[in-house]
Amino acid sequence: MTILTNPMSRALELARAAADAGEVPVGAVVVDPATGEIIGEGANAPVMAHDPTAHAEIIALRSAAAKLGNYRLTGLHLYVTLEPCAMCAGAISFARIGKLIFAASDPKGGAILHGPRFFGQQTCHWRPEVEQDEASDVEAGDLLREFFRTRRG
Repeated sequence: MTILTNPMSRALELARAAADAGEVPVGAVVVDPATGEIIGEGANAPVMAHDPTAHAEIIALRSAAAKLGNYRLTGLHLYVTLEPCAMCAGAISFARIGKLIFAASDPKGGAILHGPRFFGQQTCHWRPEVEQDEASDVEAGDLLREFFRTRRG
């Protein structure tokens, strides 16, 4: 059992590992807020897994659901280094995550504060509490900017 005092730091470690593997640096951790225990975690892996759905959030949710033997993750918290996209927002809603905490906002591909603002849609049946971890915003954003800067030359 792994217990964390700062789950976002673990998500950032996972994001760095994704970058080292050539993936967009995004990491995610599902935590039980009552105990601080990590229930599931994931790092971006669509290139390596040959799977367009292998986003960090999806991997973390799948890991947590498998560990608990239940696709409903009611009351758990999801920490992610980047504002989730529409696909991931949908999965977060279906999983019944209690609280979403993300670091960097994503004006181009995000779906929480930007784009479709998924949780504000009438068709969204479950809305987690949402918080932006502004203390980790710069570090997560720097990881992403550096990753893309090195690829664009």
